[in-house]
Amino acid sequence: MKTYPRERFSSEVTLTPAVVADYARAVGDDNPVHHDPAFAASTRYGRLIASGTHTTALLLGLTASHFSRRGSMVGLEFWVRFRRPVYADETIRLEWLVIKVTPNAKLRGDIVELRGRVRAQDGQTAVGARGRVLVTDQL
Repeated sequence: MKTYPRERFSSEVTLTPAVVADYARAVGDDNPVHHDPAFAASTRYGRLIASGTHTTALLLGLTASHFSRRGSMVGLEFWVRFRRPVYADETIRLEWLVIKVTPNAKLRGDIVELRGRVRAQDGQTAVGARGRVLVTDQL
């Protein structure tokens, strides 16, 4: 299956306070806003929020899952912008749009340019992203 401009792919993920806290601790993010409900309640957020690395990892992981179904894929570069918090008790939608596909003979594959986002449960964009990946028959 060939990658093409305007191709879209997405998935939904339901976060829980336990998953958010476990992820933060696993990656060494000791910020109590991710695992201490009493502390989080006293912040501007009012409750636990997911780590930015957590939401970003989910979004980037979706590219790997999607493109590796049709061959091999490796990330080349990604940029993210955090726009609003993702709460530890919401269902988020991870979305990507293929912007451009450029064959690259030297790398024996296609350079795929993407735009993505994490949509919070209220439909607002919580994280905006851009990226470039290599999709190839074999790494």
